[in-house]
Amino acid sequence: MGKKRGHVHNAPSNDDTMISSQDPKPKRIYQLWPGNNTFCCGGRLVFGPDASSLLLTTSMIGTPALTFSIRMAFMIGKSSPLFHSLILMGSLLLTVLDFIFLFLTSSRDPGIIPRNKEAPEAEALERLSSTKLPRTKDVLVNGYTVKVKFCETCLLYRPPRASHCSTCNNCVQRFDHHCPWVGQCIALRNYPYFIGFISTSTLLCLYVFVFSWVSMLEVHGKMLLMVITDDIIFIVLIIYCFIVVWFVGGLTVFHLYLICTNQTTCEKFRYRYDKKENPYRKGLFKNLFEVFFARIPPPMINFRDWAQEEPDVEVGSIASELDRAFGPRGLNCQEEKLYVKERPTIATFNIPGNSSINVRSR
Repeated sequence: MGKKRGHVHNAPSNDDTMISSQDPKPKRIYQLWPGNNTFCCGGRLVFGPDASSLLLTTSMIGTPALTFSIRMAFMIGKSSPLFHSLILMGSLLLTVLDFIFLFLTSSRDPGIIPRNKEAPEAEALERLSSTKLPRTKDVLVNGYTVKVKFCETCLLYRPPRASHCSTCNNCVQRFDHHCPWVGQCIALRNYPYFIGFISTSTLLCLYVFVFSWVSMLEVHGKMLLMVITDDIIFIVLIIYCFIVVWFVGGLTVFHLYLICTNQTTCEKFRYRYDKKENPYRKGLFKNLFEVFFARIPPPMINFRDWAQEEPDVEVGSIASELDRAFGPRGLNCQEEKLYVKERPTIATFNIPGNSSINVRSR
């Protein structure tokens, strides 16, 4: 007969007591997080699951920018050293800014919403009474009716403007879209950096395009055929930047339009607020201020906090531990009340970026 494992009938020795008294190694929240994110530097950096695409994006920006800078450095000794030195410094400055914005966009918590271990208590009571949990609720946002959906994965009613990213497997505040070029969700907490990234990329393309032409004509004269045959590097840079600028420039213009109208990409194509009233629009200047000058709210989750592990808790059910770890959700955000019509109880949501929201379920 085989020996039974896991059953000890004898009195424990001192060694056994010492081993059993040792607690398992504690883990931080990012080590137990059920989403698809990739964490680096002990949970300080939060990337999406497709962060490897950053290598392609970096090469598409860095290769032409570095080639242009090296070409300018060689031209300093040939003619107009001051002119070409200024062009070189301008290209290096734009390239560094572009990479900084790219890093801040891709490595920052975009606004991940903590999950619930189980459905809200009031909704659980409805289930016990054989009442089906409603998938959506009508809420009033600045006097307009907006639907909020119940997320089956995160077990919560998503706040207005939030959405569940299928790529990262998280509910995210003020979700705009998931960008494969930066490998991250673009949402509440990294949207300003994303605007800086695409705007700087557009300026860098235009900068290289214009000064490649200027430098060629300044050196070779105005004979176009001679310019094309004598400086193939500048010609390749001009063609490349001409093609790329239509994509990144068009994206920049599109997002500037969204900022001016206070929409997200998700709302633009799902709700089409250009054909009906937008409950979030505050006017041009307030819309611009909200994105570029308003304080970015702190993250709702501190992924570096220690998680309180329980013996029978699955990795995907750590909402109570998260609540104990990072305290009240949405600190320093405007607090809006939800008035539940069916019940007299009042809950609260913390939804940043909205002036006044009264939410009533129907």
